[in-house]
Amino acid sequence: MKYVVTDQAAAAIGPYSQGIVVNGMFYSSGQIPLKADGQFVDGTITEQTHQVFANLKAVLAEAGSSLDQVVKTTVFIKDINDFAELNEIYASYFGDHKPARSTVEVARLPKDAKVEIEVIALVNA
Repeated sequence: MKYVVTDQAAAAIGPYSQGIVVNGMFYSSGQIPLKADGQFVDGTITEQTHQVFANLKAVLAEAGSSLDQVVKTTVFIKDINDFAELNEIYASYFGDHKPARSTVEVARLPKDAKVEIEVIALVNA
């Protein structure tokens, strides 16, 4: 088991790691719109989603993976009315690659974020 830690994404804000690699698979912790310096992106769903993807790309790279290696995502969204806007941004990052996905509306996220996304991905050997 390998713990994934990068300074290119916000550090964990609790007793957990940014991600873990086990048996050739990467499991990320949920990423919220925090910049690498810990500053919260208090903006629109679009601005927050772009920051979440910046974080995901950073932890995936540190793990030896990338967005095109993602097999499953879980998206937590504060307001399902933002789904269409979030979905447009999400699609722009994955292009033709279509990992399995669950999307769940939740009452509240850490730091009152509008979105949190976690991924499971293959790791390059």
